[in-house]
Amino acid sequence: MSSTQPAHSGLAQAPSTERRLNTPRERTLIEIGARIAHEPAPPNDWVFTHSILCQVGLPRSRVEGREFLRQCGDAWISIQAGILDEGNGPVHQAVPYGALPRLALALISTYAVRNKTREVPVGDSASEFLRMLNMTTGGGPRGQLTTLRRQMHALAACRLQIGFKGRTFNGQPVEQFDAWISRDSQQRALWPGVVLLSEGYFKELIDHGVPLDRRALLALKGSALALDVYAWLAHRLHRIEGRPAILYWKSLREQFAQEYQGKDAAKDFRKKFLPALRAALAVYPQAKVKQVTGGLMLMASSPPISDKI
Repeated sequence: MSSTQPAHSGLAQAPSTERRLNTPRERTLIEIGARIAHEPAPPNDWVFTHSILCQVGLPRSRVEGREFLRQCGDAWISIQAGILDEGNGPVHQAVPYGALPRLALALISTYAVRNKTREVPVGDSASEFLRMLNMTTGGGPRGQLTTLRRQMHALAACRLQIGFKGRTFNGQPVEQFDAWISRDSQQRALWPGVVLLSEGYFKELIDHGVPLDRRALLALKGSALALDVYAWLAHRLHRIEGRPAILYWKSLREQFAQEYQGKDAAKDFRKKFLPALRAALAVYPQAKVKQVTGGLMLMASSPPISDKI
């Protein structure tokens, strides 16, 4: 958005596609964006994630198979599903996907960067960890506790490769994680309490961590795509120098939605991407983005967090 627009105006676009944010969720995003605009994030609201994960994120939906690969320009990420001992021997895990592992990894990474340690406490229980993520603690097969168990196991077991311009990191973000197993009904005894990051990933975070606004991440927690768009803009916009950058829909789809295929792939992608973009811009009031014919115009903007620890 331009600097003359109100902080909560969202995406600047042609009159034919303008719309107001009217749903309850959208109004909540506007309110949070207004607070962010007038109250810079204090250090305890800084969240860190790896710079490559700001450009090419984890899968947003369930992956068929054992590997996920996404590339954006010179940056790429590969995630291979792993195996975890859940109490009775090896169990094949899925590739982690969705909003929850993004938020969990960001929370774990932030503690590691802030305290310069690979050992990250994750609370005394799964419920406490969910509260750290500002999520409800419902149970059942579709509840957040079940999703947390499944995605944390997948995240702890996976092998991660990230590359950029000839340099590749090979390893696992999590070196040690005591599986959440169902030995008894005492949940506190089942939760690991501490996650140990691998030395390689910890060093990558220290060297390449990007600060984000925790308030924005929690506001966007219902959409993995909105989280990805926010992190991308936070990493990208303040690096623009001189003339604005024009990104066309084809390149945006290659970055954010390689899974969209077929005759209507471009249309399907824009239908999902534009609401996610509006949501991200609502909580990133410094961002200057305009929809133009064929794509988006990105203009130099201040980052959500102007300093680093």
